Amino acid sequence: MTGKTHRYELDITWTGNTGTGTSGYRDYERAHEISGAGKPMIPGSSDPSFRGDPHRWNPEELLVASLSQCHMLWFLGLCAQDGIVVTGYTDHPSGTMAETPDGGGHFTEVVLRPAVRVKDPRHIDALPALHERAHHLCFIANSVNFDVRCVPGTA
Repeated sequence: MTGKTHRYELDITWTGNTGTGTSGYRDYERAHEISGAGKPMIPGSSDPSFRGDPHRWNPEELLVASLSQCHMLWFLGLCAQDGIVVTGYTDHPSGTMAETPDGGGHFTEVVLRPAVRVKDPRHIDALPALHERAHHLCFIANSVNFDVRCVPGTA
């Protein structure tokens, strides 16, 4: 038996044409919009290292955020299933990307640093195993070819 499949459809629209299109590497902005039916628009750009707007989200940041979100949502769901009441959750994830000589690059790792607060302190000892399980189940972490580490703490 196979599992369900899910499709995700978005619209990505380049908005960085300053009048001459891509006539030269420095002649256009990397600005774009990420949108989907019934959802707020996300302003995107490239990383500032690649002529992007530092006030807009870049794909690398969104990848790190996606890994963090997926882990958090699995973790919260597992806690709810186990009767552990989480009252606070924050994360300060970071990712490392290495450029390659040909101008490309790849992520080498992402580190998640979730800090969790629970209603009953007796549940704190159960949290590491739940983080491990959440990591094992995370759709996004299972889809990347680099290390995703979780260094949990308490809030």
